[in-house]
Amino acid sequence: MKKSENVPKTMRDKYTAIVTITDTFSKNYLNDEYAQEIRYAVAALCRKRPSPVAKGRAVTWACGVTHALGMVNFLFDSSQSPHIKAQDLYNAFGVSQSTGQSKSKLIRDLLNMSQLDPHWTLPSKLDANPLVWTIMVDGLLVDVRHMPREVQEIAFEKGIIPYIPDDA
Repeated sequence: MKKSENVPKTMRDKYTAIVTITDTFSKNYLNDEYAQEIRYAVAALCRKRPSPVAKGRAVTWACGVTHALGMVNFLFDSSQSPHIKAQDLYNAFGVSQSTGQSKSKLIRDLLNMSQLDPHWTLPSKLDANPLVWTIMVDGLLVDVRHMPREVQEIAFEKGIIPYIPDDA
């Protein structure tokens, strides 16, 4: 999946309002990698027709997108770095738990996000994500990292895996 920060002109102000909030939150609590993925997700929402972010408060969308990506990448697991408690995330945005959770669920549904989703996994976590490397070969699920290079090259050329493991 190709990611982009491009948004329609009609959504540029809303996009800027949301990512200004999320960039500040990411700087204070997360990292640049999260900030970038959040910008991609906000842009994807802005490109939807009609865009769901056209209505509602920017801070609510900012909280929801951050929470949604946090769920994909286990942000709320204290063994991960960075990490934050979900309640602390809601508090930082000034959003209630029910509002933050419902907006996150809506975003995950709109962008087809799920835990370990290869399309929304932080780049630094790709190597550890088994869903990134699992492919079907002759009806069997296999870890492509344990397959011959020719199979890896085909999977890479088809866009199934992000890079050829031996080249990393």
